[in-house]
Amino acid sequence: MTRTSGANGGGGQQQGSGKLPRKRFYRARAHSNPLSDSHFPFPISPDDFDLSQHYPRYYPAADKGDLGDGEANAPLIRFADVGCGFGGLLVGLSPLFPDKLMIGMELRDKVTEYVKERVLALRASNPGQYDNVSVVRTNSMKYIPNYFRKAQLSKMFFLFPDPHFKEKNHRRRVISMHLLDEYAYVMEVGGIIYTITDVEELGIWMRSCLEKHPLFEAVPEEEIKVDPVVTLLSTATEEGQKVARNGGQTFQAIFRRISLQEE
Repeated sequence: MTRTSGANGGGGQQQGSGKLPRKRFYRARAHSNPLSDSHFPFPISPDDFDLSQHYPRYYPAADKGDLGDGEANAPLIRFADVGCGFGGLLVGLSPLFPDKLMIGMELRDKVTEYVKERVLALRASNPGQYDNVSVVRTNSMKYIPNYFRKAQLSKMFFLFPDPHFKEKNHRRRVISMHLLDEYAYVMEVGGIIYTITDVEELGIWMRSCLEKHPLFEAVPEEEIKVDPVVTLLSTATEEGQKVARNGGQTFQAIFRRISLQEE
């Protein structure tokens, strides 16, 4: 199996101490170019993704070449926060869905390291909690099918993604028609994609892509109002809190994965 250092790996100075890391030591550029060639390990296939590095409670370290009965019956990752930033959404979701494994996917190495140390500190200071959360440094625009099986995910999150304002850079946007094909592949029928941005043009773009795609339909407003996740979209992340402090407006697009007869 490919080792991808997660919340159980890395051995940072915060590990096991229960002391939360300080963001000022992990600052990085606001965004990275997802189309550049970054060199980091990624699994050849979902079966090669070493989950013992991320969820030791559910996947105890053992012979990585052989899945025992316990590991074979362990839960799969169900939620993915794409471009998770400093992990605020994951921390908010964990106690709401303690039986769901969730992972943050982040391209920036320093930010990934911060989330890893944050999760370790939360586990140490809250025994029995946050064992269902982890993070991986990867390029989700390239490697989503390497991490998740067909119809594995029930929720995907795209919170305050890079708007890539210039038209020539629109191909870098994390929501596009061809990427929605990949997201639809790894999502179960009935699964939900959540998007939010404070850039109106990007909000229109993301909603338009989702409306045009045959495997997604808008979630009715009455369902959105009672979904406990929706409040977290604008309050749990650093970007969302910044927008709220400045009195900014946000634009959400929440869509459900649907089925086609020919699938």
